[in-house]
Amino acid sequence: MTKLLKLPGLIDVHVHLRDPGATQKEDFYTASRAALAGGVVGLVDMPNNPAPTINLKRLVVKKQAAKKSVCDYGFYFGANQENWKDFRKVFSQVFGLKIYMNHTTGPLLVEDLAVLQQHFKNWPQSKPILVHAEQDTLAKAIGLAACWDKWLHVCHLATSEELELVKKAKQKKIKVTCEVTPHHLFLTKDEVKTLGSLAVMRPPLQTRADLKSLWWGINKGIVDLIATDHAPHTLKEKQSSSPPNGIPGLETSLPLLLTALNENKITLKKLIELTSINPAKFLGLKSVKNSWVEVDLNKKWIIEQKNLQTKCGWSAFHGRKVIGKIERVFLRGKKVVENGKIIVKKGFGKPL
Repeated sequence: MTKLLKLPGLIDVHVHLRDPGATQKEDFYTASRAALAGGVVGLVDMPNNPAPTINLKRLVVKKQAAKKSVCDYGFYFGANQENWKDFRKVFSQVFGLKIYMNHTTGPLLVEDLAVLQQHFKNWPQSKPILVHAEQDTLAKAIGLAACWDKWLHVCHLATSEELELVKKAKQKKIKVTCEVTPHHLFLTKDEVKTLGSLAVMRPPLQTRADLKSLWWGINKGIVDLIATDHAPHTLKEKQSSSPPNGIPGLETSLPLLLTALNENKITLKKLIELTSINPAKFLGLKSVKNSWVEVDLNKKWIIEQKNLQTKCGWSAFHGRKVIGKIERVFLRGKKVVENGKIIVKKGFGKPL
């Protein structure tokens, strides 16, 4: 029996669209098609391209590439060893500053404390400093945010220890927000045995106890957002002797969460908060106006790679049974998806 549910359009604050510089993996057109197919009407792209978004010139190039998008979009600025001097040139054009404090995909990494202090000191307070900071490095990031009274956003929180750090920081009234990803909510390190190199990611998959802690953090209000960390690579790259970190996730996030809703792991109110309302607040938006997703909450189906819109063409969730299927998506009042088909032309997307 069909049970049609209308949800606000999703906003994903953490995606890697690989454009420009690595478009064999993904580009703004293919990723935005994947986004719409997954009910995501707005997304924000990370700066760690091969030529990272670390100055105004590169931001302009990325903005030009984004004009191919069919969903709405925005950008972050990336921190390097000296570019805090350029903040005033780009601040109004981006949604936040991303600092990579641990090794991951791409050339961006800032570990020197003096350089980190310059970034925290000089970035304005009204927009977040987003960090890739795992384990002990997260404690350093929270300390810097407290020292300089800045808004810290913790990307892809993955362990119970990290959740506890964020919880204590919030109790101390430090301005900290955090996100979790679907892969850390639905996969554990046990899956590495079957997925192999497809499960290589940063932060790595954790234990079942960590997974349960993240769900507890969601339901207790510690976790602020769910973001995909969509990070596509070609299948050839992932199956190589040195597989890069990351997995795609734009198309599978909502079906997985609808399944969790059906299994009473999350309430409908909380699902909407973490995927739409809170991401909009995070970006300083009211919403993506007049945008919604219609889903058949009772529809059972299987995630299959052959149906994906992402250019990389694979998913760690291939073959998984889910409950809840996207039927139609509307963006700014226009129907953009129906029965899995994208029905708008390249360039329909607008800057958020």
